[in-house]
Amino acid sequence: MNIRLDGQVAIVTGGGQGLGRCHALALAERGAKVVVNDLGNASGQSEHADKVVSEIVVAGGEAIANGANVADFGRVQEMVSSAMDKWGRVDILINNAGILRDKTFLKMSIDEFRLVVDVHLMGSANCTKAVWEIMREQSYGRIVFTTSSSGLYGNFGQANYGAAKMAMVGLMNTLHLEGAKYNIRSNCLAPTAGTAMTEGLFPEPVFKLMAAEVVSPGVVFLSGPEAPSRKVLCAGGGSFAVFKGLETEGVSLAPDDISAEGIAAAWSAIDDNEGMRELQSGFDQPTKFAGQAARKLGLDLS
Repeated sequence: MNIRLDGQVAIVTGGGQGLGRCHALALAERGAKVVVNDLGNASGQSEHADKVVSEIVVAGGEAIANGANVADFGRVQEMVSSAMDKWGRVDILINNAGILRDKTFLKMSIDEFRLVVDVHLMGSANCTKAVWEIMREQSYGRIVFTTSSSGLYGNFGQANYGAAKMAMVGLMNTLHLEGAKYNIRSNCLAPTAGTAMTEGLFPEPVFKLMAAEVVSPGVVFLSGPEAPSRKVLCAGGGSFAVFKGLETEGVSLAPDDISAEGIAAAWSAIDDNEGMRELQSGFDQPTKFAGQAARKLGLDLS
């Protein structure tokens, strides 16, 4: 299967450097027309975005630069309007823009926490909100949120970043459900790459293997016509995996045991992996618990 994006329009936030640059170039190589967004100066111009646009144009593609701050919804709306004015549609949104303000939670100010959440979470929400109605009306859309292993598993000194990145999964889960009948597929990418944000974290030979370019094929796949939905694709160094949020089967306690002590006594069974499964929506959990309670009472809910 040859994945092509001819005639489609993509927006890549944080597209002027690192992973975002590689994503923009990869999408353009497959035929997409690309809005390269990267935070610009006071006049809205972005030197980094301009350079990536030049690379795409020289290679025979189409692209425009944009310097909007994704945390500013008004500027984001203007960015989307410029894409619509030029090309008349938006098919793909890659929410990649982000910043780091690493500190232990003790030393982190609430302003530093909020700033990271504003850029990562609210920036992604702003961009998605600005294209959502367009994608619904054209009955087609591919949205990629950038999560992180720091959100999925935690990372010392990254409470703000980890919280924002795990929030991407929750946003993706709900938009998957709301966009399904409109052929809008929402997914997350959890990248590991040798970029300015990760320089110094890996030995030099490994850092070179963890090139940003080998992550971008995951973005192309999640942007394609046959993309899945509600997946968290992990990518790094040429390796790809899927993160799954699983829930144990759990235990329905007898009425006399429903207490903190009852939970403690049954903890090994509650925490047992046997029968663990991936739920498909928030309603699946209360349905499961109601079924367990009904069986305990000898009732048939079927």
